[in-house]
Amino acid sequence: MRILIAPDKFKGSLNACEVAENIALGLRDVLHDAQIDIAPMADGGEGTAGVICHALDGSWLKCKAHDPLGREIDARYAWIENSQLAVMEMSEAAGMRRLSESERDPFVANTFGVGEMILNAAQRSAREIIVGLGGSATNDGGFGMARALGFRFFDSKNNQLQEVVDLGRLERTELPAILSLPKIIGAADVRNPLLGENGATRVFGPQKGATAGKVDILERALAKLADVVSKELRVDHRDEAGAGAAGGLGFALMSFCGAEIRPGFDVVAEAVGLKSKMKSVGVVITGEGSLDRQTLEGKTPVGVARLARKLGKQVFAIVGRASGDQEVRELFDKVYQLAQSGMSEKEQMSRAAELLRENARELAKIL
Repeated sequence: MRILIAPDKFKGSLNACEVAENIALGLRDVLHDAQIDIAPMADGGEGTAGVICHALDGSWLKCKAHDPLGREIDARYAWIENSQLAVMEMSEAAGMRRLSESERDPFVANTFGVGEMILNAAQRSAREIIVGLGGSATNDGGFGMARALGFRFFDSKNNQLQEVVDLGRLERTELPAILSLPKIIGAADVRNPLLGENGATRVFGPQKGATAGKVDILERALAKLADVVSKELRVDHRDEAGAGAAGGLGFALMSFCGAEIRPGFDVVAEAVGLKSKMKSVGVVITGEGSLDRQTLEGKTPVGVARLARKLGKQVFAIVGRASGDQEVRELFDKVYQLAQSGMSEKEQMSRAAELLRENARELAKIL
């Protein structure tokens, strides 16, 4: 029997490699002769650079950048030498993990550091840059990133604008004198547009610290940015899927960098050769911290399950917790979950490795 294990991370407890390794350990306790392959996965969220770096035997490069509040940091991104490919996560410079809870403020947080990372990779002669768009602390429409790349933004009195809240006064832009960028792919784990009820601000702004009043101001600011970009650059990406990813960074990558925004799962699956790995196995096992309605929006377990079904494979999920959503569960032959009655979330997370092995042993018994 040949089995492929292709999970995402369990956020807050184990990365994708650790999840896969613990599932493999549990399977081997029961299936002594099984051939087990491991393909840690991601979907554009945090962990994307690590997964691709691991799969393609890359290395890590460091560069100076600034965090969402303008503090200097040492940022890192993955580098695949043979293809001159840079793989970075916007959250490395502009993610929630860079801020304490009391520091979260989308009026102030910006993506300037992301632009610095992109410039560093371009200066190293990258032929392609992949940017993972998950885990953002920002809602600036990529305005900060554009400023780092050399774009300038002015109001009607020719004052240069520096903060996202000032974009309501935006009248014109000034392009960089010189800007040479390679092909850029934005890897998104959401498909939201920039604006509207399903847009970046209204859907994700509150979890980044935006109160109701701030949501309205930010929405108007991003609408003005989109209007001026459309008029001056003659491109309008506001309604495209993924434009609202990472607080509108998807929109900015398309508008200012000529980037293509793609489902993060597809980008990672191609990079790690998931389809070819899956063709030679009989059973596929995936997993993630949570399996629910949101999983259908391009998350790893659904991507793995749909590919497995297409190739005629059995597919199982081992997850932290699973909702009762029938549409999600029907994608899998069976779903196992770590959550147990009477067990707190904190205990579940601390015992994740042990519980993964336990569930893998149970799954092995039916194979």
